[in-house]
Amino acid sequence: MSIEIKVPPVGESITEVVLSRWVKNDGDAVEMDEVIAELESDKATFELTAEQAGTLKTVAAEGDTLAIGAVVCKIEDGGAAPAKAKEEAAPAAEAPVAAADKSAAPVAEKSGESYATGTPSPSAGKILAEKGVDAGSVKGTGVDGRITKEDALNAQKAAQPAAKAEAPKAAAPAAVAGSRNERKEKMSPLRKTVAKRLVAVKNETAMLTTFNEVNMKPIMDLRGKYKDQFKEKFGVGLGFMSFFTKAVCEALKDFPAVNARIDGESIIYNDFADISIAVSAPKGLVVPIIRNAESMSLAQIEKTVIELATKARDSKLTIEEMTGGTFTITNGGVFGSMMSTPIINAPQSAILGMHNIIERPIAEKGEVVIRPMMYVALSYDHRIIDGRESVGFLVRVKQLLEDPARLLLGV
Repeated sequence: MSIEIKVPPVGESITEVVLSRWVKNDGDAVEMDEVIAELESDKATFELTAEQAGTLKTVAAEGDTLAIGAVVCKIEDGGAAPAKAKEEAAPAAEAPVAAADKSAAPVAEKSGESYATGTPSPSAGKILAEKGVDAGSVKGTGVDGRITKEDALNAQKAAQPAAKAEAPKAAAPAAVAGSRNERKEKMSPLRKTVAKRLVAVKNETAMLTTFNEVNMKPIMDLRGKYKDQFKEKFGVGLGFMSFFTKAVCEALKDFPAVNARIDGESIIYNDFADISIAVSAPKGLVVPIIRNAESMSLAQIEKTVIELATKARDSKLTIEEMTGGTFTITNGGVFGSMMSTPIINAPQSAILGMHNIIERPIAEKGEVVIRPMMYVALSYDHRIIDGRESVGFLVRVKQLLEDPARLLLGV
Protein backbone atom coordinates (compact mmCIF):
# COMPACT_ATOMS: atom_id res chain seq x y z
CA MET A 1 0.00 0.00 0.00
CA SER A 2 1.36 3.42 -0.92
CA ILE A 3 0.64 6.74 0.80
CA GLU A 4 0.90 10.28 -0.50
CA ILE A 5 3.11 12.80 1.28
CA LYS A 6 1.61 16.28 0.98
CA VAL A 7 2.82 19.79 1.80
CA PRO A 8 1.85 20.34 5.45
CA PRO A 9 0.42 23.64 6.78
CA VAL A 10 3.43 25.68 7.89
CA GLY A 11 1.86 28.98 8.92
CA GLU A 12 -1.33 31.01 8.74
CA SER A 13 -0.12 33.41 6.07
CA ILE A 14 1.78 30.85 3.96
CA THR A 15 -0.14 29.44 0.98
CA GLU A 16 2.71 27.92 -1.03
CA VAL A 17 6.26 26.64 -0.68
CA VAL A 18 9.15 25.75 -2.96
CA LEU A 19 10.71 22.28 -3.01
CA SER A 20 14.28 23.44 -2.50
CA ARG A 21 16.06 20.08 -2.20
CA TRP A 22 15.47 16.34 -2.24
CA VAL A 23 17.40 14.76 0.63
CA LYS A 24 16.51 11.27 -0.64
CA ASN A 25 16.38 10.26 -4.30
CA ASP A 26 13.59 8.65 -6.28
CA GLY A 27 13.60 4.91 -5.65
CA ASP A 28 15.52 5.16 -2.36
CA ALA A 29 14.45 3.14 0.66
CA VAL A 30 13.33 5.40 3.51
CA GLU A 31 12.56 4.79 7.16
CA MET A 32 9.68 6.14 9.23
CA ASP A 33 10.21 9.84 10.19
CA GLU A 34 13.37 10.08 8.03
CA VAL A 35 13.92 13.48 6.39
CA ILE A 36 13.28 13.14 2.66
CA ALA A 37 13.12 16.75 1.40
CA GLU A 38 13.44 20.42 2.32
CA LEU A 39 10.65 22.93 1.67
CA GLU A 40 11.27 26.67 1.58
CA SER A 41 8.62 29.29 2.30
CA ASP A 42 8.94 33.06 2.23
CA LYS A 43 9.91 32.96 5.90
CA ALA A 44 11.78 29.77 6.70
CA THR A 45 12.97 26.34 5.56
CA PHE A 46 11.14 23.20 6.68
CA GLU A 47 11.98 19.51 6.63
CA LEU A 48 9.58 16.99 5.09
CA THR A 49 9.67 13.56 6.73
CA ALA A 50 8.48 10.11 5.67
CA GLU A 51 5.20 9.04 7.24
CA GLN A 52 6.00 5.35 6.81
CA ALA A 53 8.89 3.11 5.78
CA GLY A 54 9.08 2.08 2.15
CA THR A 55 10.31 3.15 -1.27
CA LEU A 56 10.25 6.82 -2.24
CA LYS A 57 8.51 7.78 -5.49
CA THR A 58 8.99 11.47 -6.24
CA VAL A 59 6.15 13.48 -7.77
CA ALA A 60 7.47 17.05 -7.61
CA ALA A 61 10.88 18.22 -8.79
CA GLU A 62 13.39 20.52 -7.12
CA GLY A 63 12.43 24.15 -7.69
CA ASP A 64 8.69 23.43 -8.06
CA THR A 65 6.28 25.80 -6.33
CA LEU A 66 3.69 23.77 -4.42
CA ALA A 67 0.46 24.83 -2.76
CA ILE A 68 -0.28 23.75 0.80
CA GLY A 69 -1.79 20.27 0.56
CA ALA A 70 -0.19 19.45 -2.80
CA VAL A 71 1.34 15.99 -3.27
CA VAL A 72 5.13 16.02 -3.02
CA CYS A 73 5.84 12.30 -3.29
CA LYS A 74 4.55 8.81 -2.58
CA ILE A 75 5.96 6.09 -0.38
CA GLU A 76 5.29 2.52 -1.45
CA ASP A 77 5.56 -0.56 0.74
CA GLY A 78 8.55 -2.85 0.46
CA GLY A 79 11.44 -0.39 0.34
CA ALA A 80 13.44 -0.52 3.56
CA ALA A 81 12.68 -4.12 4.59
CA PRO A 82 13.63 -5.79 1.26
CA ALA A 83 16.92 -3.89 1.24
CA LYS A 84 17.84 -5.44 4.58
CA ALA A 85 16.66 -8.86 3.44
CA LYS A 86 19.00 -8.65 0.44
CA GLU A 87 21.98 -8.04 2.71
CA GLU A 88 21.06 -11.03 4.89
CA ALA A 89 20.47 -13.30 1.89
CA ALA A 90 23.69 -12.34 0.10
CA PRO A 91 26.01 -14.89 1.82
CA ALA A 92 23.55 -17.71 1.17
CA ALA A 93 23.32 -16.82 -2.51
CA GLU A 94 27.07 -16.93 -3.01
CA ALA A 95 27.44 -20.67 -2.33
CA PRO A 96 25.24 -21.97 -5.19
CA VAL A 97 27.02 -19.71 -7.66
CA ALA A 98 30.42 -20.97 -6.57
CA ALA A 99 29.30 -24.59 -6.84
CA ALA A 100 27.60 -24.15 -10.19
CA ASP A 101 29.16 -24.88 -13.56
CA LYS A 102 31.10 -22.00 -15.12
CA SER A 103 28.71 -21.93 -18.04
CA ALA A 104 25.82 -21.30 -15.63
CA ALA A 105 27.54 -18.41 -13.85
CA PRO A 106 26.33 -15.72 -16.24
CA VAL A 107 22.76 -16.95 -15.81
CA ALA A 108 23.09 -16.79 -12.02
CA GLU A 109 24.38 -13.24 -12.22
CA LYS A 110 21.53 -12.14 -14.41
CA SER A 111 19.00 -13.73 -12.07
CA GLY A 112 20.14 -11.27 -9.38
CA GLU A 113 18.95 -8.35 -11.48
CA SER A 114 15.41 -6.95 -11.26
CA TYR A 115 13.13 -4.99 -13.53
CA ALA A 116 14.52 -1.77 -11.99
CA THR A 117 18.14 -2.51 -12.91
CA GLY A 118 19.35 0.16 -15.31
CA THR A 119 15.97 1.95 -15.21
CA PRO A 120 16.29 5.70 -14.59
CA SER A 121 14.01 7.57 -12.19
CA PRO A 122 11.83 10.28 -13.81
CA SER A 123 14.22 13.07 -12.84
CA ALA A 124 17.27 11.00 -13.87
CA GLY A 125 15.65 10.07 -17.20
CA LYS A 126 15.01 13.73 -17.95
CA ILE A 127 18.64 14.66 -17.26
CA LEU A 128 19.97 11.79 -19.39
CA ALA A 129 17.62 12.68 -22.26
CA GLU A 130 18.60 16.36 -22.17
CA LYS A 131 22.30 15.52 -22.25
CA GLY A 132 22.01 12.68 -24.79
CA VAL A 133 23.47 10.05 -22.47
CA ASP A 134 22.37 6.44 -23.03
CA ALA A 135 20.82 4.95 -19.88
CA GLY A 136 22.44 1.61 -20.73
CA SER A 137 25.88 3.10 -20.16
CA VAL A 138 25.03 4.31 -16.65
CA LYS A 139 25.37 2.11 -13.58
CA GLY A 140 22.55 2.68 -11.10
CA THR A 141 23.22 2.91 -7.37
CA GLY A 142 19.59 3.12 -6.26
CA VAL A 143 17.30 0.36 -5.01
CA ASP A 144 17.54 -2.74 -7.27
CA GLY A 145 20.09 -0.92 -9.47
CA ARG A 146 17.76 1.94 -10.38
CA ILE A 147 19.49 4.98 -11.89
CA THR A 148 19.06 7.93 -9.51
CA LYS A 149 19.28 11.63 -10.23
CA GLU A 150 22.80 11.70 -8.74
CA ASP A 151 23.84 8.86 -11.06
CA ALA A 152 22.54 10.84 -14.03
CA LEU A 153 24.43 13.97 -12.98
CA ASN A 154 27.64 11.99 -12.50
CA ALA A 155 27.18 10.26 -15.85
CA GLN A 156 26.75 13.61 -17.50
CA LYS A 157 30.05 14.80 -16.07
CA ALA A 158 31.81 11.57 -17.10
CA ALA A 159 30.42 11.69 -20.63
CA GLN A 160 31.74 15.15 -21.35
CA PRO A 161 35.49 14.31 -21.27
CA ALA A 162 34.83 11.20 -23.42
CA ALA A 163 33.02 13.28 -26.02
CA LYS A 164 35.87 15.72 -26.07
CA ALA A 165 38.38 12.92 -26.56
CA GLU A 166 36.51 11.53 -29.55
CA ALA A 167 36.12 14.89 -31.25
CA PRO A 168 38.78 15.76 -33.80
CA LYS A 169 41.33 18.27 -32.74
CA ALA A 170 40.49 21.75 -33.87
CA ALA A 171 42.06 25.12 -33.36
CA ALA A 172 40.83 26.73 -30.15
CA PRO A 173 38.63 29.78 -30.83
CA ALA A 174 40.17 33.08 -29.92
CA ALA A 175 38.96 34.42 -26.57
CA VAL A 176 36.61 37.36 -26.88
CA ALA A 177 37.68 40.30 -24.76
CA GLY A 178 35.07 41.65 -22.36
CA SER A 179 32.83 38.59 -22.03
CA ARG A 180 29.14 39.51 -21.62
CA ASN A 181 27.68 36.30 -20.23
CA GLU A 182 24.34 36.37 -18.44
CA ARG A 183 22.50 33.85 -16.30
CA LYS A 184 18.93 33.82 -15.10
CA GLU A 185 17.83 32.45 -11.74
CA LYS A 186 14.39 32.22 -10.22
CA MET A 187 13.93 34.38 -7.12
CA SER A 188 13.52 32.40 -3.92
CA PRO A 189 10.31 32.88 -1.89
CA LEU A 190 12.35 34.63 0.80
CA ARG A 191 13.90 37.06 -1.68
CA LYS A 192 10.52 37.82 -3.29
CA THR A 193 8.98 38.56 0.11
CA VAL A 194 11.89 40.77 1.15
CA ALA A 195 11.58 42.71 -2.12
CA LYS A 196 7.83 43.27 -1.66
CA ARG A 197 8.20 44.34 1.97
CA LEU A 198 11.02 46.80 1.27
CA VAL A 199 9.12 48.46 -1.56
CA ALA A 200 6.02 48.65 0.63
CA VAL A 201 8.00 50.32 3.43
CA LYS A 202 9.41 52.95 1.08
CA ASN A 203 5.95 53.67 -0.36
CA GLU A 204 3.84 53.53 2.80
CA THR A 205 5.99 55.17 5.48
CA ALA A 206 7.44 58.64 5.97
CA MET A 207 10.94 57.32 6.61
CA LEU A 208 13.75 59.59 7.76
CA THR A 209 17.20 58.84 9.16
CA THR A 210 19.15 60.63 11.85
CA PHE A 211 22.84 60.03 12.60
CA ASN A 212 25.25 60.25 15.50
CA GLU A 213 28.65 58.85 16.48
CA VAL A 214 29.72 56.80 19.47
CA ASN A 215 33.12 56.67 21.16
CA MET A 216 33.55 52.91 21.59
CA LYS A 217 36.67 53.14 23.80
CA PRO A 218 34.83 52.74 27.16
CA ILE A 219 33.09 49.56 26.00
CA MET A 220 36.26 48.20 24.38
CA ASP A 221 38.20 48.86 27.60
CA LEU A 222 35.48 47.12 29.64
CA ARG A 223 35.46 44.13 27.31
CA GLY A 224 39.25 43.90 27.36
CA LYS A 225 39.27 43.92 31.17
CA TYR A 226 36.51 41.37 31.82
CA LYS A 227 36.17 39.26 28.64
CA ASP A 228 38.12 36.28 30.04
CA GLN A 229 36.21 36.24 33.33
CA PHE A 230 32.92 36.73 31.48
CA LYS A 231 33.55 33.78 29.16
CA GLU A 232 34.75 31.58 32.00
CA LYS A 233 31.63 32.30 34.05
CA PHE A 234 28.94 32.33 31.35
CA GLY A 235 30.47 30.25 28.56
CA VAL A 236 30.02 32.95 25.88
CA GLY A 237 32.08 35.87 24.63
CA LEU A 238 31.21 39.45 25.49
CA GLY A 239 30.36 41.17 22.19
CA PHE A 240 29.08 44.58 21.14
CA MET A 241 25.55 43.40 20.33
CA SER A 242 24.64 42.82 23.98
CA PHE A 243 25.69 46.38 24.91
CA PHE A 244 23.69 47.87 22.04
CA THR A 245 20.66 45.75 22.88
CA LYS A 246 20.75 46.83 26.54
CA ALA A 247 21.22 50.47 25.55
CA VAL A 248 18.28 50.30 23.14
CA CYS A 249 16.04 48.71 25.77
CA GLU A 250 16.85 51.46 28.27
CA ALA A 251 16.31 54.21 25.70
CA LEU A 252 12.96 52.71 24.62
CA LYS A 253 11.69 53.22 28.19
CA ASP A 254 12.33 56.96 27.83
CA PHE A 255 10.95 57.19 24.26
CA PRO A 256 8.02 54.72 24.00
CA ALA A 257 6.94 56.01 20.57
CA VAL A 258 10.09 54.46 19.08
CA ASN A 259 8.87 51.10 20.36
CA ALA A 260 5.32 51.54 19.01
CA ARG A 261 3.59 50.80 15.71
CA ILE A 262 0.66 52.11 13.71
CA ASP A 263 -2.42 49.90 13.42
CA GLY A 264 -4.98 51.54 11.13
CA GLU A 265 -5.87 54.80 12.84
CA SER A 266 -4.47 53.72 16.20
CA ILE A 267 -1.01 53.59 17.76
CA ILE A 268 -0.03 50.47 19.71
CA TYR A 269 2.52 51.06 22.48
CA ASN A 270 4.48 48.12 23.92
CA ASP A 271 5.66 47.90 27.51
CA PHE A 272 8.14 45.20 26.50
CA ALA A 273 11.08 45.15 24.10
CA ASP A 274 11.23 42.31 21.56
CA ILE A 275 14.43 43.19 19.73
CA SER A 276 14.82 41.90 16.17
CA ILE A 277 18.41 41.19 15.14
CA ALA A 278 19.12 41.30 11.39
CA VAL A 279 21.22 38.27 10.42
CA SER A 280 22.67 37.45 7.01
CA ALA A 281 21.73 33.82 6.22
CA PRO A 282 22.75 31.72 3.18
CA LYS A 283 19.38 32.32 1.49
CA GLY A 284 19.00 36.00 2.39
CA LEU A 285 18.42 38.39 5.27
CA VAL A 286 16.42 37.05 8.21
CA VAL A 287 15.40 38.85 11.40
CA PRO A 288 15.06 36.57 14.45
CA ILE A 289 13.81 38.08 17.70
CA ILE A 290 15.16 38.34 21.25
CA ARG A 291 11.96 38.19 23.32
CA ASN A 292 11.71 40.43 26.40
CA ALA A 293 15.26 41.66 25.94
CA GLU A 294 14.61 44.40 28.52
CA SER A 295 14.65 41.78 31.29
CA MET A 296 17.80 39.97 30.11
CA SER A 297 21.39 40.26 31.33
CA LEU A 298 24.32 40.78 28.96
CA ALA A 299 25.14 37.06 29.18
CA GLN A 300 21.57 36.00 28.38
CA ILE A 301 21.50 38.32 25.37
CA GLU A 302 24.82 36.99 24.08
CA LYS A 303 23.64 33.38 24.40
CA THR A 304 20.39 34.15 22.60
CA VAL A 305 22.16 36.00 19.78
CA ILE A 306 24.56 33.08 19.22
CA GLU A 307 21.69 30.58 19.26
CA LEU A 308 19.62 32.56 16.75
CA ALA A 309 22.58 33.29 14.47
CA THR A 310 23.50 29.59 14.38
CA LYS A 311 19.95 28.62 13.49
CA ALA A 312 19.90 31.27 10.76
CA ARG A 313 23.11 29.95 9.17
CA ASP A 314 21.70 26.40 9.27
CA SER A 315 18.26 27.52 7.97
CA LYS A 316 16.65 26.13 11.13
CA LEU A 317 14.76 29.23 12.30
CA THR A 318 11.06 28.71 12.92
CA ILE A 319 8.35 31.16 11.92
CA GLU A 320 7.66 31.90 15.59
CA GLU A 321 11.28 32.96 16.07
CA MET A 322 10.94 35.53 13.28
CA THR A 323 7.39 36.77 13.88
CA GLY A 324 6.76 39.94 15.86
CA GLY A 325 9.45 42.25 17.18
CA THR A 326 9.08 45.85 18.29
CA PHE A 327 12.46 47.31 17.28
CA THR A 328 15.31 46.14 15.02
CA ILE A 329 19.10 46.37 15.25
CA THR A 330 21.22 45.73 12.16
CA ASN A 331 25.02 45.59 12.08
CA GLY A 332 26.49 46.51 8.71
CA GLY A 333 29.85 47.02 10.36
CA VAL A 334 30.63 43.31 10.17
CA PHE A 335 30.81 43.74 6.39
CA GLY A 336 32.87 46.94 6.59
CA SER A 337 30.05 49.47 6.18
CA MET A 338 30.96 52.88 7.58
CA MET A 339 27.62 54.62 6.98
CA SER A 340 24.15 53.60 5.81
CA THR A 341 20.47 54.43 6.06
CA PRO A 342 18.82 51.17 7.22
CA ILE A 343 15.26 50.57 6.07
CA ILE A 344 12.48 50.03 8.62
CA ASN A 345 11.38 46.47 9.35
CA ALA A 346 7.59 46.87 9.00
CA PRO A 347 5.31 47.03 10.92
CA GLN A 348 7.89 48.40 13.34
CA SER A 349 8.53 52.13 13.41
CA ALA A 350 12.31 52.34 13.80
CA ILE A 351 15.60 50.52 13.20
CA LEU A 352 19.10 51.17 14.55
CA GLY A 353 22.08 50.68 12.25
CA MET A 354 25.52 49.86 13.65
CA HIS A 355 28.61 50.40 11.51
CA ASN A 356 32.34 49.83 11.29
CA ILE A 357 34.62 50.99 14.12
CA ILE A 358 37.33 53.30 12.79
CA GLU A 359 40.03 55.09 14.74
CA ARG A 360 39.62 58.82 14.06
CA PRO A 361 40.96 62.05 15.55
CA ILE A 362 38.36 63.81 17.70
CA ALA A 363 38.39 66.78 20.08
CA GLU A 364 38.23 65.71 23.73
CA LYS A 365 38.59 68.21 26.56
CA GLY A 366 40.28 70.70 24.25
CA GLU A 367 42.76 68.19 22.86
CA VAL A 368 42.90 66.16 19.66
CA VAL A 369 42.96 62.45 20.49
CA ILE A 370 42.58 59.22 18.53
CA ARG A 371 39.50 57.21 19.47
CA PRO A 372 37.70 54.14 18.04
CA MET A 373 34.52 55.72 16.66
CA MET A 374 31.35 54.23 15.24
CA TYR A 375 28.63 56.00 13.27
CA VAL A 376 25.12 54.97 14.29
CA ALA A 377 21.95 55.63 12.30
CA LEU A 378 18.30 55.59 13.33
CA SER A 379 15.74 55.28 10.55
CA TYR A 380 12.23 56.02 11.78
CA ASP A 381 8.64 56.53 10.62
CA HIS A 382 7.93 60.23 10.91
CA ARG A 383 4.20 59.55 11.06
CA ILE A 384 4.55 58.29 14.61
CA ILE A 385 7.99 59.49 15.76
CA ASP A 386 8.84 63.19 15.82
CA GLY A 387 12.30 64.64 15.30
CA ARG A 388 12.69 65.41 18.99
CA GLU A 389 11.99 61.78 19.93
CA SER A 390 14.23 60.29 17.25
CA VAL A 391 17.20 62.51 18.06
CA GLY A 392 16.62 62.17 21.81
CA PHE A 393 16.50 58.38 21.52
CA LEU A 394 19.76 58.20 19.57
CA VAL A 395 21.50 60.60 21.97
CA ARG A 396 20.34 58.46 24.90
CA VAL A 397 21.77 55.34 23.24
CA LYS A 398 25.06 57.20 22.68
CA GLN A 399 25.23 58.30 26.35
CA LEU A 400 24.64 54.77 27.63
CA LEU A 401 27.25 53.24 25.33
CA GLU A 402 29.89 55.84 26.17
CA ASP A 403 29.32 55.30 29.90
CA PRO A 404 28.75 51.54 30.40
CA ALA A 405 28.40 51.99 34.17
CA ARG A 406 25.16 53.90 33.58
CA LEU A 407 24.04 51.15 31.23
CA LEU A 408 24.62 48.42 33.80
CA LEU A 409 23.06 50.43 36.62
CA GLY A 410 20.11 51.60 34.50
CA VAL A 411 20.59 55.29 35.29
